Amino acid sequence: MIILMGVAGSGKSMQGRLQADEHGYAWISTGEILRVLITGKRRQEMLQGKLLSDEEMVRVLDTVFEVIDTKQEFILDGFPRTVVQADWLLENVDKGRFPLTAVIHLSASKDVVRERLKRRGRQDDTEDAIAKRFDEYEAVTVPIINHFRQLGVHIYDIDGGNDPATVHREITRIIDNNNQSDE
Repeated sequence: MIILMGVAGSGKSMQGRLQADEHGYAWISTGEILRVLITGKRRQEMLQGKLLSDEEMVRVLDTVFEVIDTKQEFILDGFPRTVVQADWLLENVDKGRFPLTAVIHLSASKDVVRERLKRRGRQDDTEDAIAKRFDEYEAVTVPIINHFRQLGVHIYDIDGGNDPATVHREITRIIDNNNQSDE
């Protein structure tokens, strides 16, 4: 399992799709999955930037993990989003449900993120929502990354503000090096 973390607009989805297509990995984007599966009032709340509960997210991921071969490499984009979810993932790694190849943190400046999100033009990419996402990233994602580090999980920090080809090469190098060391 390769975990991609970072603020919305840092390039997680683009890089996840590139790696998945290039290597034949499953790409699990919780954002894409939620946009397909969540309806009604919860969907409206989600479009306003509200997160699903840990229990809801774990249920969704558990369902996905029952469908894919978790012994094969896969890319996880957009999860974990809380320390509870991070601990759930690590617990599953410890139980042997899936291996952890790398945790890759894509960072990007507010200006880069704002420009990228405005360009993609999704309904939920308003100025207020973008500001909320950055605040949530600082309040939620950064503590998860720090939590992983405190537990001894190596985090690979990459400047997601670089051009996509450079970021792709860096991620590929990390994955290739980690997969070779597992052989």
